[in-house]
Amino acid sequence: MRVSYLIRGAAALGLLGAAGCGSLQKDINVPLPEYNNQLVLECYLEPGVIPRLTITESVPYLDNGQASSAQVQALTLPNGQIIQLPTDVTVNLTLPNGRVTPLRFLPGVDRTTGKYYTHIGTNPIRAQAGQRFAIDAQDTRGRHITGTAVVPSFIPIDSVSYAFSGTGTNRQASFRTRWTDPKATTDYYRLMLHKGRPSNNSETDTDISDRYFNGQPYAQVTRYRFNPNDTITATLYHVDSLYYSFRLSTREARNANGNPFAQPSAIRNTVQGGVGVFTVLVHDQKRVVLK
Repeated sequence: MRVSYLIRGAAALGLLGAAGCGSLQKDINVPLPEYNNQLVLECYLEPGVIPRLTITESVPYLDNGQASSAQVQALTLPNGQIIQLPTDVTVNLTLPNGRVTPLRFLPGVDRTTGKYYTHIGTNPIRAQAGQRFAIDAQDTRGRHITGTAVVPSFIPIDSVSYAFSGTGTNRQASFRTRWTDPKATTDYYRLMLHKGRPSNNSETDTDISDRYFNGQPYAQVTRYRFNPNDTITATLYHVDSLYYSFRLSTREARNANGNPFAQPSAIRNTVQGGVGVFTVLVHDQKRVVLK
C-alpha cells in the first residue's frame, strides 16, 4: 500500500514567509498485515417474535467494502445503499429444549426498524428467564461462528413522567423513566426513548449499570429536549453483561474511528469464531403524550 503525507502547516514548522519552498510531500510504502475476512453475525432474539439475524463479512479497514466470496447476493436498502451478502452460510438455532431449528436465507428489510436481515425462522420463539439458546453458522469455506445466550429476567418500568420548563415556543420537557433494580445481582440495562412508535432512530439510547443503585429504585432523567404534544415511548431492556460490554466496545470503536489521537478500540464480541453479537432481549415499554 502507498500512503502520501502532505505537510501543509508551514507556519507551525517555522517556514512562514519562506520564499521558493514548494509542497513538502513524501511518498512512503507501508506494508499492511494480511487480513482474513471473517463472518459477522448480529442476532437479537425476542420472546414472541420470529427469530431473524444478519450474516455479513468483515473486510479490511481500507477495503472497498465488498465481500471476498463469489457467492454473494446484493441487497438494496431503502436509502439506496447496496449490501453484498454471502449466500453460502448455513444457520441453525438451538432452542432451550435442545431442538435445532434451521434459519432460512431470505434477505429482507424490517419496515418498522429499517434494519435488514439475511436469515429468518418460521415460528415465534418462547423464552423464560434463565433458559439458554445457541446459534451456529458456517459457510462452505470452513468459517464457523457460534454463540450462546441466556434469557434475562423481566424488569418492569415502574413509571414514566415529564416536567416542562420555559414558556411559549421555548417550552420543553425533560423525561423521567423509573424502575426498581433487583437485589443481590449485578444488572445491566439499555434504555431507549422514541418520539412516536419505536423505530431504528431513537431520541436517546443509554447503557446503564446498576453499580451505584444496586437493589434500589432508580430514575433516568433526560435534559429538556421534548416538545408539547410529543408522544414518547420508553423501552427498557434488561440485558446480560456480555451484551452490555459489546455495546460499550462498539461505542468506543466509533469514537476512536478517524481520531488520530485515540487508541484503536477492539470490539468485544459475544460470539466465537467470528465477529458480532448474539443475545436475547427482554423489555418493558410505556408510552405517554406530553401535554
